[in-house]
Amino acid sequence: MTDIEELLARVAAEARTTRPWGWDTLPAPASASTLAGAEAALGFAVPSLLAALYTRIGDGGFGPEYGLLPLLDGNSSGGEPSVVEKYAGMRGSDWGWPEGVLPISHWGCGMYACVDCRGESAQVLLFEPNGGDPDHVWFLDSPSLADWLTTWLDGTGWYEEDNDDLDLPPCVVHRT
Repeated sequence: MTDIEELLARVAAEARTTRPWGWDTLPAPASASTLAGAEAALGFAVPSLLAALYTRIGDGGFGPEYGLLPLLDGNSSGGEPSVVEKYAGMRGSDWGWPEGVLPISHWGCGMYACVDCRGESAQVLLFEPNGGDPDHVWFLDSPSLADWLTTWLDGTGWYEEDNDDLDLPPCVVHRT
């Protein structure tokens, strides 16, 4: 079994046994046609690990805090739109949202975990707009989606109560 397969098995086990805030059940996995429709709407492919999360585990409803947003259709537990809807809305916003940076999970207070689909590692960025300065809203949450998931599974993320003192490094994200 590869490292990614082992990670997906761990995520699936956690997804079956825990619900993020507001999710009553784990949604069924997204179909291949849903993934294709999402990628067509986005205009780019999502990283293979992110695609596997959605098509093999569930169409949102698992992960840290509020969990992953649904991919193409429907609202999350907190009334957040799907990944595709949120991305389209943010691309048209005053924030100068960068092309290829996909919001996948809502943290509350306008903050999102975002996968940078422009790079091979699929680094995870935190969008934190509460300071109000568009030049200081991005932070590096994790160097890769795999590491981000491992941090969640191991309970070592910045968002964990025991890790209040962890500061994420600022990240320069080129807006397009």
